[in-house]
Amino acid sequence: MTILVTGSAGHLGEAILRTLRRRGSPARGIDLKPSPFTDATGSIVDPGFVRAQMQGVTAVIHTATLHKPHVATHSKQAFVDTNVTGTLNLLEAAVAAGVKRFVFTSTTSAFGSQLRPEAGQAAVWVTEDLPPVPKNIYGTTKLMAENLCELFFRERGLPVVVLRTSRFFPEDDDDPAMRSAYPRDNAQANELLYRRLDIADAVSAHLLAVARAPEIGFGRYIVSATTPFERHHLATLARDAAGVVRELYPDCARLYATRGWRLFPGIDRVYVNDRARRELGWHPEFDFAHVLRSLRDGSDFRSSLAREVGAKGYHDTQFDDGPYPVAK
Repeated sequence: MTILVTGSAGHLGEAILRTLRRRGSPARGIDLKPSPFTDATGSIVDPGFVRAQMQGVTAVIHTATLHKPHVATHSKQAFVDTNVTGTLNLLEAAVAAGVKRFVFTSTTSAFGSQLRPEAGQAAVWVTEDLPPVPKNIYGTTKLMAENLCELFFRERGLPVVVLRTSRFFPEDDDDPAMRSAYPRDNAQANELLYRRLDIADAVSAHLLAVARAPEIGFGRYIVSATTPFERHHLATLARDAAGVVRELYPDCARLYATRGWRLFPGIDRVYVNDRARRELGWHPEFDFAHVLRSLRDGSDFRSSLAREVGAKGYHDTQFDDGPYPVAK
C-alpha cells in the first residue's frame, strides 16, 4: 500500500511520514513547502499537480490545510481554495486513480460556538453527536470539506474517515491572556485533561483510520486524549475544575508544586473520544495520568515523536504581539 500524505512539511504530515518511513511503508509526501519529508512540491489547489501525485497511490491521508492562526492573515477565498477546493481535487483524483482509503484531518473547531457555554452553565460534553456551529472561516471550510468527503462516499463509494483532532501543536497559545498566566508546558499539560492530543496519538489514529476505512465506509471521529472526566463532573468543571482534578488525582497538587504549575480554575468543554477508541481500536497513550507519571520521574510528558517534529510556526513573518496574529 502506497500512502499519499498531504501537508508533509507540517506538524502532522511530517509525524506521519516519519512513522511510515521507519516502518518501511511506501509513502509519498506533498506540500507547498519543500522539506525532508516532501517528495513533490506543489499546491493541492492545482488539479493537474494532484492528479500527477495520485499515480500508484492506494490510500490518502489529507492533512494539508489553512489553520486557525491563518484567519487573521489570509482571505476567506484563500481558505475556500485550500480547504475546500483542494480537498475536492484530492477526492476526485483519488476516485479516478482507484484509491480505496481516504483519511481527512478535520478539527474540533468545526463545533465552533457550541464549545463555549453561557456564564454559569455547565461545561459542554463534546461527542460526534453535537451539531457543529462553526464560528470562523477555518471551521466553516473544514466542515464543508467533511461534507464533500461524505458526498464522495455516498455517490462514488470512496471509503472516507474524518478525524476531528483537538490541538496538538507545540507552539504557544494564541490567547495572550493564557500565555501570560501559564507557562506553555503547564497549559498544555492541563489541556490533556480535556482538549489536547499528543502528535504520536494523532498519528496512530490516522494509521488506524487508513486500515479501517474500507469496513467503516464513512465515519467522523473525535481524536483527543482520553479525558478522566465523566458527565456528572460537567457542572463542577465550569466553576471548580481544579477541585475535580485534585479529587481524581490526589497527588496532583504536590507534583504540580514541584514545577510551580497551576491547574485551570474552570474548564468549558470536554472532548470525548469513546467512539474513536471503540470503532477504530485506538488506544491513546498520552493523557493527564501520563503527565503526572512524567512529573514523578522527571521526564518530558511529550512523546519522542512530538519532540522530534518540534515547533514550526504558521507564518514566515514575525509578529510583535505574539506568535501569530489573532482575528478579532
